[in-house]
Amino acid sequence: MKQFILSMSALVLFTTGIFAQKSSKEVAKFESETIDLGKIKQDNPTTATFVITNIGTEPLIIEQASPTCGCTIGDYTKEPIAPGKTGTIKATYNAKNMGLFEKRLNVKFAGYDMQFITIKGEVIANPNAPKAGAETPKAEITPAGTVGNGDSKVKKP
Repeated sequence: MKQFILSMSALVLFTTGIFAQKSSKEVAKFESETIDLGKIKQDNPTTATFVITNIGTEPLIIEQASPTCGCTIGDYTKEPIAPGKTGTIKATYNAKNMGLFEKRLNVKFAGYDMQFITIKGEVIANPNAPKAGAETPKAEITPAGTVGNGDSKVKKP
């Protein structure tokens, strides 16, 4: 019985070793794993570009770069990255909500474990944005056949 348990334990350890994924940090080096976008204006989508260098000996493939929320869009280098060369992952934050933010993207390299990168910053008021509740003058057709917004009249063609 002891030998059976010992054999099973060895088998589990051996199998785990075969199927365990290697660390992506062995082959992919980010210039920075966090990019601070600083203060960005509301409703002004802003993009951070992460640069990755392949420090391995084989081509590096980015399988996915998935944002953890719907407020961020991720795009990445689709071709294999040759050893010593660089690729990019772009993260665009939509900047709809005011205040501080910190968003992560899950990055998966073929044959390696998941890695996380982060964008952060603060969304501030956009002075050029229309004020909430401000009405835009509407054109109206008057009985005399002119079009106007209440301030001036323009002859209707």
